[in-house]
Amino acid sequence: MAPAAGRPYAPGGAGYSGSMSGIELSSASFSDHSLIPRRHAHDADNVSPPLTWSGVPEEAAELVLLCEDPDAPSGTFLHWLVTGIDPRTEGLDAGETPQGSRPHRNGFGERGWGGPQPPVGDDAHRYFFRLYALPAPVSLPDRVGAEEAHAVLDRQQLASGTVVGLYQR
Repeated sequence: MAPAAGRPYAPGGAGYSGSMSGIELSSASFSDHSLIPRRHAHDADNVSPPLTWSGVPEEAAELVLLCEDPDAPSGTFLHWLVTGIDPRTEGLDAGETPQGSRPHRNGFGERGWGGPQPPVGDDAHRYFFRLYALPAPVSLPDRVGAEEAHAVLDRQQLASGTVVGLYQR
């Protein structure tokens, strides 16, 4: 999917719409590049969507899950960052945070999932859910921006996968 005019597009960065390599990531709540149901929105039930994945390299020591909105008016907005996910995990149920993992603060200042909440009247925003397989545990601050997280994760990854959801109010 090509980004809308004026929206960022950079391989591996905000706006990149393809899996970099290896991991197949999907959700039972929405298909790639389709609408995310309202129940997952910040101003509704604010329940994280279920996700499943496969293709994690055997040498992975940790998985990291990130969700971001590159179309936010103030720049890429971090909706979800979870580090320390066991690489043997194959998915998450709706509203679940994996045992033993570390949910970080999102752009709302809340710990864990912060669902979509684009400005009313905006075109549909894109929400990039990315799963990274890392060769060693990563240390990220509790409150980190999407760009800072990418600077570390894109450089260290063994493999990654992406699924994109859309949301509009």
